[in-house]
Amino acid sequence: MEDINQVVLIGRLTRDAEQKYTNLGLSVSSFAIAVNGRKKVGDHDYEDEASFFDMAVFGKTSESIQQYLTKGKQVCVVGRLKQDSWEQDGAKRSKVKVEVKTVQLLGSNQQRDEYT
Repeated sequence: MEDINQVVLIGRLTRDAEQKYTNLGLSVSSFAIAVNGRKKVGDHDYEDEASFFDMAVFGKTSESIQQYLTKGKQVCVVGRLKQDSWEQDGAKRSKVKVEVKTVQLLGSNQQRDEYT
């Protein structure tokens, strides 16, 4: 049985997406989103908190959505978690990213498009 690895996040881009191409010519757009939430502090107080997630979208989806992925835009992403590992200065490093399958632009009607 295959395990399930799926994540759905709604947040705002923290920077414009950056598009690059692999050696094989595959388009890759990288961006990050901030997902805002609240946590209870004390009996009646709440505190805002943000979580930040790095994203990568590939292929035709990357090419078609690239121009719309600008800082501050609200998006809904569906994808899977992927752990990247590397070595830097003799130390092992790793980071969890979201490999995006679908991006939906949220906001005004003109911006409500879904790209898969």
